[in-house]
Amino acid sequence: MALAGGGPLGSIYEIGALVALQEAFVGVDFTQCHATVGVSAGAFIAASLANGLTPRDLCLRFIENEEKAEPFEPDFLMRPALAEYARRLARLPDLALGALAAYLDRSDASRPTQGFFEALQGFTRALPNGVFDNDAAADYLARLFGRSGRTNDFRALRHKLFIVATDLDAAEAVVFGSSGYEDVPISEAVKASSALPGLYPPARIGERDYVDGALKKTLHASVALKAGAKLLVCVNPLVPFNARLKSGEAKGSPTRLSDEGLVTVLSQTFRALIQSRMKVGMDRYAHEFSDADIMLFEPARDDTMIFFANVFSYADRRRLAEHAYSHTRAQLRSRAGELEPVLARHGLRLDHATLSDPDRRLIAAPGRRATGLAAETRRLEAALGRLDHALAQGASAPTRDRIAKTGRRADGGKAKKKDARADS
Repeated sequence: MALAGGGPLGSIYEIGALVALQEAFVGVDFTQCHATVGVSAGAFIAASLANGLTPRDLCLRFIENEEKAEPFEPDFLMRPALAEYARRLARLPDLALGALAAYLDRSDASRPTQGFFEALQGFTRALPNGVFDNDAAADYLARLFGRSGRTNDFRALRHKLFIVATDLDAAEAVVFGSSGYEDVPISEAVKASSALPGLYPPARIGERDYVDGALKKTLHASVALKAGAKLLVCVNPLVPFNARLKSGEAKGSPTRLSDEGLVTVLSQTFRALIQSRMKVGMDRYAHEFSDADIMLFEPARDDTMIFFANVFSYADRRRLAEHAYSHTRAQLRSRAGELEPVLARHGLRLDHATLSDPDRRLIAAPGRRATGLAAETRRLEAALGRLDHALAQGASAPTRDRIAKTGRRADGGKAKKKDARADS
C-alpha cells in the first residue's frame, strides 16, 4: 500500500476510497500489508492501518466521530504555533540592532552601503516557520498507538511501515522505519512527514529538521517495491482539475479558475506539479519493477466536489468521504475488466455482489449519524477488525480476550436481531 499526501482533504478522501477498496477486494486485509508507505497526510492513514485500525474503523473515528474512548478533534490540526511565534518574537531586538548597524555602517569604503529597505530584509528571519502547531496531532497518535494491541515503535510491528519525510538542510528523502531510522517513534515520523512548509514548522528529530515528504516525490511507491511488494495499491487524492472538461467547451465558455482567486490558482499549480512528477515515477516503476503490478486510484479530473471542498466544514468532510467511497466503487466497476486479471495473479478477486449493491453507503445518511442497529453494526465491524488484527499479530491471550469483549459489548446482544433484519 502506498498513500500520497494532500492535507486534511487527502486523509478524508483516502479513508473513503480505502473502505470501498477493502470491501471490494476479496482475500486481502489492508491492516496486514507486507509493506505500507505513507507520505504527508497519507502517513497518518498508513500508520493507523499498520497498527490494526481498519479503513472502516478510521471512518468511524475521523469522519463520523463515533469513537468515544479516543475522540479526534479536528482543531488538533489548527492550533496556532504559539511556541514558534514566541521564538521568533524573541529575536526581534537583535535583528533590529543588526539592521540599524548595517544601515549606519560606513567603515568600509569599498563595500556599498546598505539602503534602508535592504537593511530591513534581515527582519524576514523573525517570520514564523509555520502558522499551526502539529504537536497536538502527534500527541494524539502517540496516545492512540500506545494502547494495548498497538505500538508507537516501528520495530514492534509485524509488517513493514515506512513513513517518508524530507531532510530540510540536505533536501533529501528520509524513510523512517528503514534501517537506521526505525528507532524514531511512529507518531514523530508522521509529524515530520506532514510538516507542510508554511503551514507547520519543521519537525526537529535529533539534530535534524524535517518537512513534508511530498517535496521529493508524491507517493514514494518505490519504497514498497524495493521492500518486495508484488501487488501495490496506490491512492493519490490530489489531481489537477480540468475546468474545460467539466464545463464542456463545445457548450460555451469554459470555467476559468483564475476567477476563483489566488488560493485556487495555487492549488491547481501544486496539483499539476505533483501529478506530472507522479506520472514520471509510475512510468519508471513499470520498467524497474516489471515483475510487480501497480494499481492507482485517484479522483476524476472533472470532480468539482473534490477540488472545491471545504475540508474544515464537518458536513463537507462527511460528504467528501461519502463521495470518495462512491467514486471508488464506480471506478472498480468500470475498471473490473482491467483489474480482475491483475488481482487473480495474486490470489484475489473482486466482490461483484458488494459492488453491484445500489444501496450501499459509507455513512448511514449525509449529515446524520448512524443510530440504533446501524451504529451498533458499524462498531461491531470495527471491533471484529481489531480482533482479526490482534490474532494475526500474535497478541497475548489477555489482549485477545479484551478485544473479544469489546466486540461483544459493541454487539450489545443484538446479533439475533441483526440476522433477522439482514435484508434491511
